[in-house]
Amino acid sequence: MSNIDKKELVKRIAQRVAQPSSIVESVVDATLEEIYESLKQGEGVTLRNFGVFYISERHSGTVFKFNPGQRLRALFGWSSTYTGEL
Repeated sequence: MSNIDKKELVKRIAQRVAQPSSIVESVVDATLEEIYESLKQGEGVTLRNFGVFYISERHSGTVFKFNPGQRLRALFGWSSTYTGEL
């Protein structure tokens, strides 16, 4: 399995939405910063059709969690309820 970095992600999104990479990079940066700030404030972040990011307080400390949405679960065979396109 290979990984893509932020630069490649921005490039792919820019091609998909036919926008300059500089604009897409600003939106990606702002999105990630908003997720970070929300989590820092103890708020969960739900991205419909993707998943939920949240912080869970445990006796051993704070734990970062991600609960994938049904479409992402279906991609890996973790879901029996999602019937849309992968």
